[in-house]
Amino acid sequence: MSQFLAMFKQMGPEIFSQGVAKIAPYFSTIDPEVIELKPGYCEVNLKNQKKVHNHIGTVHAIAMCNAAELAGGMTTDVSIPSGARWIPQGMTVEYIAKAKTDLKVVCDAADIDFSQPGKIIVSVGAFDTKGTKCFNADITMNVKHA
Repeated sequence: MSQFLAMFKQMGPEIFSQGVAKIAPYFSTIDPEVIELKPGYCEVNLKNQKKVHNHIGTVHAIAMCNAAELAGGMTTDVSIPSGARWIPQGMTVEYIAKAKTDLKVVCDAADIDFSQPGKIIVSVGAFDTKGTKCFNADITMNVKHA
């Protein structure tokens, strides 16, 4: 079992999320909360708060990128074989609608085969409280086996 998955199960969402922000401090800039984490899936809550706003008062595109990288990275980490490593190599994003509420940022990679090394693309979507998709990211992860 992934070290992060074991920590999530032991600590719960709030404390785990605080810990992730200490391991990778840039994530603390958006105060994310990992709500659900399991192989092939991660859900992150991104709060609509002033510190993540852009000049028009909506959630900034880069805050959504940050949350997407967290969700995609956690999904990859808990899905790859034991001893494998990963690192993001690139991200292609689409800004679909203004993000005016809290966002549910979801990486559903249940159909991805994480057992092979190399480039794996994970998709992450951000949805507002009405279920409208505001953002999509395809993140290229480079997975290396030990």
